[in-house]
Amino acid sequence: MAIYRLLQKSAFEPDDIKRMSEAYERALILLGLDNRKNDPLTEMVAQYIIEIAQTGETSVDLICARTLERLGSLDRDKSLPLSEASS
Repeated sequence: MAIYRLLQKSAFEPDDIKRMSEAYERALILLGLDNRKNDPLTEMVAQYIIEIAQTGETSVDLICARTLERLGSLDRDKSLPLSEASS
């Protein structure tokens, strides 16, 4: 996973890593992406997840949603089933 490779060089707590990993996996699902190794798009998703988490955001749903917004893929007229994706 691109996110784990990026997180190896960071100083996040285990709970932070878990939240970021969950947000990353949700974002990939919602974008219809496989977690392909060395894929520039999945790498970008991982970088955005980390950047948003570094702002202090702790909600997996919001980290994922803000990542999608940043990627420009969030349809503002539809709600995403983020909570259902975590079950």
